[in-house]
Amino acid sequence: MTVTWDDLLSAALLGTGRRTPPVTPRPGQDGAAALLDAAALHTVRRRAGLRPAVVRERPGVAPEDPRPEPPAAARRRLALLLADRAAPGGGAGRRGAAPDLTELLPQWLAAAMRHGYRAPAPLLPALLEAGRARSDLRAAALAFGGPRARWLAGLNPQWRYALRAGPADGSAPLRRSAHAGAGTGAGTGTGTGTGDSDATQRLWEEGLFAERVAALAALRRRDPAAGRELLAGTWAAERAEDRLMFLDGLRPELSPDDEPFLERALSDRSRNVRATAAELLSALPGSALAARMAGRARSCVALERTDGAVRIVVEAPHECDKGMQRDGVTPRPPNGRGERSWWLTQVVGATPTAVWGERFGGLSPAEIVALPVADGWRPDLHAAWCRAAVRQRDAAWSRALLGPATAPPPASGGDAPTGSWGRDPAKLLSALEPRERAEWVAEFVSAQGLSDAFRLLAVCAVPWAEPLGTAVVDALDIARDAGSYPWSFSGVMGLAERCLDPAQADRLEVLTALPENSPEPAGAPGAAAYWSEAFQRLVGTLRLRATMRAELAGEGAAAELSPARPFP
Repeated sequence: MTVTWDDLLSAALLGTGRRTPPVTPRPGQDGAAALLDAAALHTVRRRAGLRPAVVRERPGVAPEDPRPEPPAAARRRLALLLADRAAPGGGAGRRGAAPDLTELLPQWLAAAMRHGYRAPAPLLPALLEAGRARSDLRAAALAFGGPRARWLAGLNPQWRYALRAGPADGSAPLRRSAHAGAGTGAGTGTGTGTGDSDATQRLWEEGLFAERVAALAALRRRDPAAGRELLAGTWAAERAEDRLMFLDGLRPELSPDDEPFLERALSDRSRNVRATAAELLSALPGSALAARMAGRARSCVALERTDGAVRIVVEAPHECDKGMQRDGVTPRPPNGRGERSWWLTQVVGATPTAVWGERFGGLSPAEIVALPVADGWRPDLHAAWCRAAVRQRDAAWSRALLGPATAPPPASGGDAPTGSWGRDPAKLLSALEPRERAEWVAEFVSAQGLSDAFRLLAVCAVPWAEPLGTAVVDALDIARDAGSYPWSFSGVMGLAERCLDPAQADRLEVLTALPENSPEPAGAPGAAAYWSEAFQRLVGTLRLRATMRAELAGEGAAAELSPARPFP
């Protein structure tokens, strides 16, 4: 029987104690020695049988990146973060008191980009490796790495994700320039004129799907009209699933100028494409689709005054005609949902919110939301208004539907009908300004605690504003004093490490001590010890973030810190 290299490798990995080596030992020789002899012999054979590699053209010179490098202390910090030298957690299931460096790397990259720095050349391989291991880091890693990172990625197949992603700054792609001759200027990604337009057009026609998505997004950021025309030029030839993704890519820079293209997409042969086009048009209150939906909504919802009482009455659509379906109304409801209520919420959800003030005699959104709704239609109607407020970024309606933070609707939607958005505070908060959003969530946390606050905290701007940060820390302290288990709040604690203002570190120092009246049994840390450890990690992380900020700013005191220390 012929022994292959794979046979030898399998025996070596499993160990000769678990698998008999596929070789015959010499007299007096054990199986492990015989396996090593056979491996040595096969290695010589493999090397002797190698064919000479084909000589390829030398890669072109790496493109220039005019951005400055970070200060020396910040470069050393980046090397530490990329090496992931976090202190050991102290046992299975425990994170320990040391900061989690892997969670701080995204923040470091974001801060470095705000300063306009480029990645140090010696750290480009580690940066690309970090992006390969963590998809959530890829966009920031490639933006920080710039054209040199993409040039380097062209020389290593393991970093091909960087080539598929396309240039983060929207410049000409470098995928085809990795083997271009030096001095040609190809793939430098610095052009902004006709050459750049030609490169974008070529990438749109020849690139991989992810490259085309990135190219369209970059062009839309620079010139929304040009991006729309690029998509329109190949629209009819695109696959349905690709048309859907490209159409969704118009969302960030959506404007009334996109309406004619989206109106044509309402006749697309794909139902999902039609639905997405209708959703985008409904986000434009001045669009023809919004006007058509407003006409339907007016016939369904009215104000009734009887014996001095005022209430809203609803007459839901009795059918879903072809015009409604063309405008994105899905005729078939989800399981457990009635057809008429399903059609009603879609129509009202696509209606401009300004319609209701006119419809109800100039009442404000808060006054309208407070009105009683006849015949049990309130959950459907309010769910539809929530959807419209979020789509149209209407702060007044979102504020009215949220209500007071001391008595908010449940995050799950509560009495909302099946398949609807419900009165979801997290979605409604996204339509408010960051400061107001933080104040509302701070009131919520102070009144309701942290049990239902995780999704609300996740939509708040970072770093958290002072009222919100104080409310979260106070709620954590209350939970500790109440004897709650700290791991029940691990998600909130993780958010606090990333989102609290680093200036709060000194104020939180007092929370790191063990309470005097909470003795811990020997060898078995209890909840108090875990809480102390969690607060130590929080304080240490905040101080490390403050140090990182100072290092990136080039402040002298920070530059003198030892790069080997994980936190000051």
